[in-house]
Amino acid sequence: MAKRYCSSSLWFTPFSSLFVPRGDTLWYLLAILSIFSLLIHHFSLSAVAVDSHFEGFDADDDETLDDDSFQLTDLPRRTPPPPTITHSDTESHHGPPDPSSSSDQQSPADSYQQSDLHPKTAATSFEFWDEDEFEGLPVEHPSETPKSVDPETGSDSESKASLEPKAANVPRSFMVEIVCGSFLIMFIINFFTGKRENENIALAWAAKFAAKDSIFEKNFSLLGVGDGKDDSPLLLKEGQNVFRFYASGRRFCQGLLATMELQSRHDLISRLFNLVVPCKDEITFEVHMNDEAMDQIVFALAKKKAAKTMQKEVRDLQRFANLVSPPSNKKWVVEDLAVISESKEVAGDLITEAVLEQVFGDKAFQKYGKGFISMHFSDQHVGAHKKMLLFKFALSNANNMDEMTRLIALVPYYIDLIGRYKLSSQARSKTEATRVKAAQEVYKELQYARQEALQKKKAEQRKLLEDAEAKLGAEAIRKKEAKERARQMKRAAPKVKMTRAH
Repeated sequence: MAKRYCSSSLWFTPFSSLFVPRGDTLWYLLAILSIFSLLIHHFSLSAVAVDSHFEGFDADDDETLDDDSFQLTDLPRRTPPPPTITHSDTESHHGPPDPSSSSDQQSPADSYQQSDLHPKTAATSFEFWDEDEFEGLPVEHPSETPKSVDPETGSDSESKASLEPKAANVPRSFMVEIVCGSFLIMFIINFFTGKRENENIALAWAAKFAAKDSIFEKNFSLLGVGDGKDDSPLLLKEGQNVFRFYASGRRFCQGLLATMELQSRHDLISRLFNLVVPCKDEITFEVHMNDEAMDQIVFALAKKKAAKTMQKEVRDLQRFANLVSPPSNKKWVVEDLAVISESKEVAGDLITEAVLEQVFGDKAFQKYGKGFISMHFSDQHVGAHKKMLLFKFALSNANNMDEMTRLIALVPYYIDLIGRYKLSSQARSKTEATRVKAAQEVYKELQYARQEALQKKKAEQRKLLEDAEAKLGAEAIRKKEAKERARQMKRAAPKVKMTRAH
C-alpha cells in the first residue's frame, strides 16, 4: 500500500505544480503573460494606424499622429463626420473644411454611423491639417456598387469578366493546318493511285510482249530474272517508276536488257510538273552483241533535233560518224528522221525496204512510228560492253500496247541483220583507218592526262617542301644551303678518270 501511495503521489506531482506554481515557475508564467500583453498592445496599435490611414500622409506621419492623439487625453472628443474633398476653382481657403457645412449635407443617422466607425481619425485629422496639401483636387464621388476585388491577385472580378469574353470571341484561323492536312491526304492518295498506274502499264507491256507466244518468247529461250521456270517473275521492280526485263539465249548476242522508265505518277509534285511540261513513258533496249558477230559499224537513226544532239554529245558518233544526206535513187526514211553513219554504204545496207515498209516509210511512220525515239548501233560504245545495239521507244497506254508491235519487232530483226552483216573491203579499209587514228588520239589524250597528273604531283610535293622550309629555323636553313652549295660545286668540278699504270 505504501508503494502504491508513493507512486500515485509521484504521478500527480506535475499537475499540482502546474496549477499551483511556486518558485521559478511563477516567474516564468509572469514573463509569458507580460510578453503576451505586449504583443496584444502592439497589434492594437497597428490596427488603429491602419484605420486612421488617409491619402496624402506618409506612414511615419500616421504613427506620429496616433501617438499624439493618444497623448491628448484631456481634450474633449467629438465625433464629427469625415471631411469631404472639394474642387477649388481659383484658390483654396487654406484650412480644414467647416464641420458645420458638411454636417448640414448629411443626415443625423449617417453622421452618427460615420462617427462610430472612425472616431479617432476625425479628431486627429483636423488638428494636424496641412493647408497646402489638397489644393485643386477633384471631388471624389463614392461608387454606388463597390467592385469585388480578388484578394489573391488584386484585380477586379468585373474586369476579368469583361476580358474573358473578348479573348474567347477572337476567331482562330486554321487555314494553314487545313491546307497542310489536305496536301498530305492528297499526297498519300496520289502515291497509291500513281503506283498502281505504273504497275498496270508495266504488266500490260509484259503481258503483250513477254508472255507465252509473244515476240520475245519466240526469239529468246530465257525470259525474266529467274531460272526459267514457269513461276519466275518476268519484271524486276527497281523503283516506283523503274521496271526491268531481261532475256537471253539467242544467237549473235549475249542477252537483252529492257528498262522501263515511267513517269513519277506516285509523286504529286512530279505529276503537277508533268501537267506543265509533258513527259512520256520510255523503254530502252540494250542488246550486248558478241565480239565476233558484229563488224565495225557506227550507225544512228533518230528525229532531226535529237540526232543533232546525239552527234554532239555521244562520243563514238562524234568521232566516227556524220549526218548522211538522203540518196536520190533510193527510198529513204521520212523527213522527220535523220541518219548518222560512218559511211553511206552502212546506212544504205541497214535501212532496208522491209524496215521502210513496216515503220520508217512515209505512210507507215504516221501510223506505227509515233513512239519511235532513236536507234544507235556501235562497236565503239563507251562502257564495259563495246559492241551494243540501243533502241529507245515511247511506251503506249496500258490499253493501247498493240501500237508498239512493229517497233518491238525491230529489236530481233536488227540483231539478226547486224550479226550477219559484213563490210566490203573498201568500207573496211576506211573504218580501220579511222579507228587507228582514233586510237592514236586516245593514246595522246592518255599521255597528256598522265603528264598533267605528274606535274600536279610535283607541284604538290614542291609546295610541301616550301611549307616545311618555312617552318624550319635559321640554323637548319643555313645547313641546308651549305649542303646544296657543296652538291653544286661537286657537280661543276671536272671529272678525273683514274687509270692504272703499266
